[in-house]
Amino acid sequence: MNDTDRSTTSISPSLHFRSARPGDGAALWQLVDATGALELNSAYFYLLFAADFGDTCLVAERDGRIVGTVVGYHPPRRPDTAFVWQIGVLPELRGQGLGLKLLQEWAALPANRGCKWVTATVADDNAASQALFRRFARDCGADCEVSPLFTPELFPRPHPAEPLYRIGPLDGSAH
Repeated sequence: MNDTDRSTTSISPSLHFRSARPGDGAALWQLVDATGALELNSAYFYLLFAADFGDTCLVAERDGRIVGTVVGYHPPRRPDTAFVWQIGVLPELRGQGLGLKLLQEWAALPANRGCKWVTATVADDNAASQALFRRFARDCGADCEVSPLFTPELFPRPHPAEPLYRIGPLDGSAH
C-alpha cells in the first residue's frame, strides 16, 4: 500500500480508500446521483475533477465499486486550505460513520496534509453535514468557525443560505 492508496478496517474490512483517478469521473457522477441528497453536477464536472483534481479527491471502494467520496480542491488564492465540495455515501452505508471516516481519510491525503484549514459550505437546512463538520473539527482539536458566504439571493433559484465552515488551524499531519 502506498501513501495515496489507503485501506482501513475500522468501518468495514472490505473498504479501501484512495485518491481519485482520471477514470473515476463517471462513477463519481453515478455515486452522487445515487445518494439522492446531493446537488448533482454535470458528468463533465466529475470527469474534470477526477482528472485534474484527483489528488485532492478521495474515493472509498468496496469490491471495486465506489461507495463513498469526498470531492475537493485547494482554492487558488488560499493554498493552505482544502475545500470540501461534496461528501457522498451510498444510502445503504449511511449511519455507520463512513462520512466522518471519509473526511478523515481525505484530510490525510498527501495533497491535503500540509493544509492548515478545511473549508466547506453547508446549507442552513443540512443538519447532518453541519454535525459532521463540527465533529471533524472536534476530533482534530480545531475550531469550527461559521460565517456567511452564499446567501439565498445569490442563487438563481430558491436555495437556502450556504455559510462557510472554516476548520482549523490544523497541525498539518494526517488528521
